[in-house]
Amino acid sequence: KDYNVTVFDNLSTGNEINVDKRANFIHGDILHGDELKIVFDKSYDVIFHFAALKAAGESMLEPGKYATANITGTINILNQMVENSVKNIIFSSTAAVYGMPEYLPVDENHPLNPVNFYGFTKLEIERLLHWYSKLKGIRFAALRYFNAAGYDLQGRIIGLERNPANLLPIVMESASGTRKSMQVFGDDYDTPDGTGIRDYIHVSDLASAHLKAMDYIINQQENLTLNLATGRGYSVLDVISQAQETTGNDISYKVVDRRPGDPAKLVALSNLAKLKI
Repeated sequence: KDYNVTVFDNLSTGNEINVDKRANFIHGDILHGDELKIVFDKSYDVIFHFAALKAAGESMLEPGKYATANITGTINILNQMVENSVKNIIFSSTAAVYGMPEYLPVDENHPLNPVNFYGFTKLEIERLLHWYSKLKGIRFAALRYFNAAGYDLQGRIIGLERNPANLLPIVMESASGTRKSMQVFGDDYDTPDGTGIRDYIHVSDLASAHLKAMDYIINQQENLTLNLATGRGYSVLDVISQAQETTGNDISYKVVDRRPGDPAKLVALSNLAKLKI
């Protein structure tokens, strides 16, 4: 969009080949203060903060790792923003801040009660953003993604995520033969086919929403906390079936026990996003 962009990434899950050649790339980690200071030597109008660990199951086994990467890492970013007078941040939050749905579809007024440590870290970061906004004048948008899915339709992103934990890349690895078989966590939920239903939003739509959120908080001088979802749910077997139909390849899967904290169904309203951005 003709902005001057710097990408700062430790490449723990990503791939440098995906960084647009027009961007300035700096290899580093938000937990390394000296590396972060080098990035902030430049002047920025807005920070887009995507850096986090995000596997909900792993977060329950290694909370210290998640607290350090997600919460401490964000505090480091916020402190550098304050020190360098950067006033705007777009934060990658998550539907996991809501926990088990008390009603559906989930809107932004739903109680915040995460059931995994990953969701807890993201909610703590949202609270930090509110305090830094109140005390230091930082303007923020906290964008609560539901299930991000899909690939760049223009084919610009060619380096795949390492060791994916989300459904769609695992399904596609299985369809392509990269993965011999995949697991389906539970087929006895109260849903039409017994598998969990989720609300999937395409990554390109997420990208557009981030730019619109940036424009909003800068122009309106107002913080945003929004759901980003489609309002339509698809089951795990729906996704597998569609992938088989689209690719023409069989997908081998095995049904295993449910994962703790997985709701049967999770769909959302994004009315506020449509209204604001």
